[in-house]
Amino acid sequence: MSEKTSAISVRNVSITYKWIKAYSIKKNLLRLKKANNQVVEAVKNVSFEVPEGSILGIIGKNGSGKSTMLKAIAGVFSADEGEIDLHGHSVSLLSIGVGFQKELTGRENILLSGLLLGFEESYVREKMQEIIDFAEIGHFIDMPVRTYSSGMYSKLAFSITAILETDIMLVDEVLSVGDRKFKKKSFKKMEELISDSHRTVIIVSHSDASLRSLCQQVMWMHDGQIKKIGETNEVLDEYTEFMK
Repeated sequence: MSEKTSAISVRNVSITYKWIKAYSIKKNLLRLKKANNQVVEAVKNVSFEVPEGSILGIIGKNGSGKSTMLKAIAGVFSADEGEIDLHGHSVSLLSIGVGFQKELTGRENILLSGLLLGFEESYVREKMQEIIDFAEIGHFIDMPVRTYSSGMYSKLAFSITAILETDIMLVDEVLSVGDRKFKKKSFKKMEELISDSHRTVIIVSHSDASLRSLCQQVMWMHDGQIKKIGETNEVLDEYTEFMK
């Protein structure tokens, strides 16, 4: 059997943040001195391949670089070093707090999100009602997104990504948000989406059960680096033991 073609190639990627503590901004401005930036290395020289049609889980404690890595693959962040190659595939990121314009309504954000994903306006409008029905947020669809609860936000975000299908789906923790009924529905929809042998999925989650159920491989990130990547149960068992 021949090897699958890579859908995602991450090669020697490093990403750093620079930030200033809030209390020191005013102090530095008053002194008219340059503020001291603190540099945080979020991802450190990471390399891995994701074959087309595979489902990769990423696990690790908070601050390990999981979400940063996902956002870099989605193009939200740029790598300071190295490169990320999606081999011409379309990509969508499903993450709370990313992608919506807070002052626009849910309906307007559906259209904007679809256009940003590269779909034709006519196609997005054709899928609009299906997205709205799946989201189950009622009259809030015509209210500004800033009025939404985190559960409503995640429902709409998931619905857009689930209905407007891309080649690569990046999912960041949203399977654990929302009421029990919607969790069950979104999990079932995710299973349906990833059953497509041409769709590539990366799921960042703290849910051991979700990763064991959905993923073929898991990558364990720790302190911005890959600690282990391999068969799902093996990696998760080792991670669980490590976290005790």
